[in-house]
Amino acid sequence: MRRKASLILLGFAVFFAALSPLIRFYAFPRLAKVPANQYQIMVLEAKGASIYQVGKGVVKTDLSIVQTLKGNVEESEKIEETAGKDVVVWDGLSYAQDSDGNMVTKIPERYIFDAHSAEPVHATGEMADKQPVKREGLEFKWPFLTEKRDYKYFDARSRSTNTIFFKGEQNFRGLDVYYFEQTIPWRKVDWPSTMPGGMEISPEVLKNSKTEMWYTTVRKFWVDPTTGAPVYGEEIHKEEMRGGSLLVAMAPGKDKLTVFDGHVKMREDFIKSTVDLVKSQRQLVLAMTTYIPWGFGFLALLLLSLSLWLEARSRRPDGPEPSGDREPEPEPAGV
Repeated sequence: MRRKASLILLGFAVFFAALSPLIRFYAFPRLAKVPANQYQIMVLEAKGASIYQVGKGVVKTDLSIVQTLKGNVEESEKIEETAGKDVVVWDGLSYAQDSDGNMVTKIPERYIFDAHSAEPVHATGEMADKQPVKREGLEFKWPFLTEKRDYKYFDARSRSTNTIFFKGEQNFRGLDVYYFEQTIPWRKVDWPSTMPGGMEISPEVLKNSKTEMWYTTVRKFWVDPTTGAPVYGEEIHKEEMRGGSLLVAMAPGKDKLTVFDGHVKMREDFIKSTVDLVKSQRQLVLAMTTYIPWGFGFLALLLLSLSLWLEARSRRPDGPEPSGDREPEPEPAGV
């Protein structure tokens, strides 16, 4: 009976020992993914930002930027048919307004990426500010189990991919996070599809004026390495008009004009809600990568030990050893 129980326990030990790495290295990469129907609103603010307003020139104001990301399930299903992988399509909109409620700018985006790795998936409809793009690198989200290394990150304003550098580990609101930073040096960029500061200028006038738009930014992210979700972000963002007849008309005697100069940060209430959300989601990832695999591994060792113990017990005789004082059997009489 003990030997039978030992074999059963040994079978369970082998089962859990095999299941432990299977969950971590096979099930997790396939089950952990960004949901296609995710809807997220983030409010950022830039207090005391400098912006250009028609009729007023460059003024100081407090800006509020509402950033919306909405999962487009219908489009993701269409792309999955040809891509052969789980795909997420996010339709995004960044809408900025000043302290009086006037619209400053709005920038639409469509971001298409692999639901598991967060790598871009190139498909029709991929765009930034109404212009077709072919993204390389990350945007908005890092991969699950983010590594301590530099990544490529797509900058929607310049429509270029640049390195975002891993700067070290920090503790943010009780979470151990990775801090990343990216600097986009001054460069010429396209005019936005919605003109800033209430300007209404036709594309042809812009082209003939030879006035250029220049841009630079320093981007900072604090990322939860387990889920790959940024828990906080900042951006020191500047845009200028340079040269040409349009600048002469708007700012006589100047060689450049500030269109936007501000330090954009997440609003406090959204920081708290984001941290709380990430804390809950990271437990699901940890369950698949740590708690369950290590738990099953420990259980396999426990069952193996118990199996070996029962096997050893089954080999011992149940009764005492025969005594050496026992009298010998009488020999049969000779014939």
